[in-house]
Amino acid sequence: MSFSVNPKSCFWKLTKRLNLALIAFICLGIAVSANSQAPGGGLTASPAESPAAQSPSQSLSGSPLSGSVVVLKPTGDVLNLSIKDAIQMGLKYNLGVLLSTEGNEAARGAKIRALAELLPNLSARVGGAVQQVSLAQFGFPATLTGGKLVIGPFAYFDARTYLTQSVFNYTALQNNHAADENLKAANLDYRNTRDLVVLVSGASYLQAVAATSRVDAAQAEFTTAKATYDRAVNLHTAGVIPAIDVLRAQVQMQSQQQRLLAAKNDFERSKLSLARVIGLPTAQQFALSDKIPYAPLPPVSFDDELKRAYDNRSDYKAAQARVKAAEDQRKAAVGERIPTVAINGDYGVIGPHFTQANGTFTAAGGINIPIFQGGRARGDITQADALLKQRNSELENLRGQIEYDLRTAFLDVQTAAEQIDVAGSTVKLAHDQLEQSQDRFSAGVADNLEVIQAQQAVAVANENYISSLYAHNFAKLSLVRAVGVAETAVMNFLGGK
Repeated sequence: MSFSVNPKSCFWKLTKRLNLALIAFICLGIAVSANSQAPGGGLTASPAESPAAQSPSQSLSGSPLSGSVVVLKPTGDVLNLSIKDAIQMGLKYNLGVLLSTEGNEAARGAKIRALAELLPNLSARVGGAVQQVSLAQFGFPATLTGGKLVIGPFAYFDARTYLTQSVFNYTALQNNHAADENLKAANLDYRNTRDLVVLVSGASYLQAVAATSRVDAAQAEFTTAKATYDRAVNLHTAGVIPAIDVLRAQVQMQSQQQRLLAAKNDFERSKLSLARVIGLPTAQQFALSDKIPYAPLPPVSFDDELKRAYDNRSDYKAAQARVKAAEDQRKAAVGERIPTVAINGDYGVIGPHFTQANGTFTAAGGINIPIFQGGRARGDITQADALLKQRNSELENLRGQIEYDLRTAFLDVQTAAEQIDVAGSTVKLAHDQLEQSQDRFSAGVADNLEVIQAQQAVAVANENYISSLYAHNFAKLSLVRAVGVAETAVMNFLGGK
């Protein structure tokens, strides 16, 4: 008895792990950057449970990118879903986009608060009181007051508006500039999240398309195995071949049947994962209308695309904005040692009754000169310096990461295209081998071991072609993400309706 490793299974699992690990790595890197750079939560990734049945959303389990807010209701009809429809739904309902929108609003609120420190503050107060005063507490002797030391009770009414205005506050001014840059960074983070949603939604759709192809291939392989088994039964009944050939054919047929069942299950799970990513009800039945066939990458230059990436990548622009914000925050910390100028005043009416009130006002201005603050300014400057160094380091790291992303995407596209050429030729050769082995078996010049080996070769060749096609499409998707134009250019690179 001999044992062999199924190359089809090994190749598919390895390809899945590599591709899904790439998705998780990209999104995890963005998550770490978002968490370290801005409040409001980030995108995190956690390892998947079962590599054999993973999908892009499962590899991001726990990340907002793997979830969505379902607002649609399932219908009894089968929905035809194109890759364009899937991406548009993801951009509308994916949890990552929705949370990024709220992060935008939080940054907008911080900007409003910073600006409020520079704008006038106006308030009003209306009140009245009844009072009794002891003159003795002010040091008046009874001889001066005719023996009367208590005045009152008496009442008064006061209605007044108060105004305070900062004339010069360097710290508040720089904090406002920093808030402007942080708001700009939050807007860019939102655009970057949309690019990530395009990546995850598109990859989930490609995964489901690949699962469909595996079901079709497994069905064809099972049909061939069953036909071989039926032929073996007929030949054995006629006394042409021994019983071992029938048993061997039956084992192969049942093995193919098992693979077919597993492929159908993976396909349904891929559809469920896609639905979760794009906000489609999991009870909604849908069919994939785009097959995404092989299409070579249009000629592009690495140097040109790298320049485009630095110009277009929203996460890179956001990192630049955060460097500027950190510079402004350092200026604000230094400004704590600079005097501030402010004015304040009030105007209102006061009297024993609102019908007997007279107008009064106060106008004042002053300069506040910091002399000793217990080292607070020094501590704030030290903290701001550390933050600025951190932001610069993050920017330089991201610059290198962008070049790395682009180089790996180019390599993956080129390698996958070459693999498709080889896999396509191998599929044709494997089918020719199967046809010849079947002819030899039917002619009685060979047993069905050659047929079974040829069937296995066809299965491996089909799997290699499907995996290479998925890898090529995913590499093109990763390329437009690396350049920073995923949302606008993905359909040109992948095709679809």
